[in-house]
Amino acid sequence: QVQLVESGGGSVQAGGSLRLSCVPSGSIFTIDQMAWYRQAPGKQREFVAGIINGRTNYADSVKDRFTIDRHNAKNTMYMQMNSLKPEDTGVYYCNANLAVSVLSGMKSYWGQGTQVSVSS
Repeated sequence: QVQLVESGGGSVQAGGSLRLSCVPSGSIFTIDQMAWYRQAPGKQREFVAGIINGRTNYADSVKDRFTIDRHNAKNTMYMQMNSLKPEDTGVYYCNANLAVSVLSGMKSYWGQGTQVSVSS
């Protein structure tokens, strides 16, 4: 059973930092895309950052503040979040497109999310 486990969320003051981790578990053949999304209460889920088609992309709202990296050997993705703002508050979700075996196609998987709260 494939699972994406997010961690690293918490409550910080504006200007603080957090580092999020997304650790896949279970039988995974390959992962070709990983990304972070976030959702504030009452808001739609939005793209934050991801490694897509071999290139790192960031939402305009987090450019120059957030940095993602992926450890290919463990299929683990990290997101360093600096200079956090109250508007960064929300639940952050890891998303990955992966295949569980050589015979299966690529499918999208989501983690349960980790809460990030930034106070002014």
